[in-house]
Amino acid sequence: MKNKIIMYIIIGLICALLTYAILIQIRSVESFKTIIGTNTQQSELRDEVLKMKDKYDSLFSTIQKAEKTLEEERKNATKNNTELTAIESEIKETNTLLGLTEVTGRGIIVTIQDSTISANNYFGDASNLVVHDGYLIHIVNELFNAGAEAVSINDQRIVSTTEIECDGNVIKINGVKQGSPYEIKAIGYPEQLLGISRAGGYIEEKIQKERMVSITIVKQEKVTIPKYNGIYKFNYAQ
Repeated sequence: MKNKIIMYIIIGLICALLTYAILIQIRSVESFKTIIGTNTQQSELRDEVLKMKDKYDSLFSTIQKAEKTLEEERKNATKNNTELTAIESEIKETNTLLGLTEVTGRGIIVTIQDSTISANNYFGDASNLVVHDGYLIHIVNELFNAGAEAVSINDQRIVSTTEIECDGNVIKINGVKQGSPYEIKAIGYPEQLLGISRAGGYIEEKIQKERMVSITIVKQEKVTIPKYNGIYKFNYAQ
């Protein structure tokens, strides 16, 4: 009787071990299937993004060629016509004001980026370690107030309809996600633009003194700012 009890206990333990082993195996298979499914979805999304990028690059290239052709046609059409030449000059000036042409000139470059300090090693407010959309908006406004004729952030041209807004841990500019560092280019009289770093100004008082982000301002003899590649859309102005 005693031997039978011992045998039953041993058989019970063996069954329990087998059940445990089977459960582990099932979980491993399910986990493996999940990983495969996730990897497949990521791969499909990556392929889709690459396809969309190729399509965008192709369309963008076509638009650029069309614009060059149009410009050549305008030049040929206005070559021997004083009135049309004046109109062509007015079109160019308007496009420049709207940010629809690439421009080059003297100016400054402002570079602002997140702090290199880890949030785990910082005892203050962690939001002080990152660049916020408000910083960029204020700096851009300061530059235009200082006489900047053209401004861009990470080669996104700033125009009247530009939106600068926070989107998680990145900032969207003209609807395009941008990350730190943020390179702000401005064309204008350099010495006047450098006034944005004046004592008591926004950069000194609200960024350099209160925040841990890094900011540098450099004068440049040649700054190139690309054209605005978006679409002007007015909902109310007619």
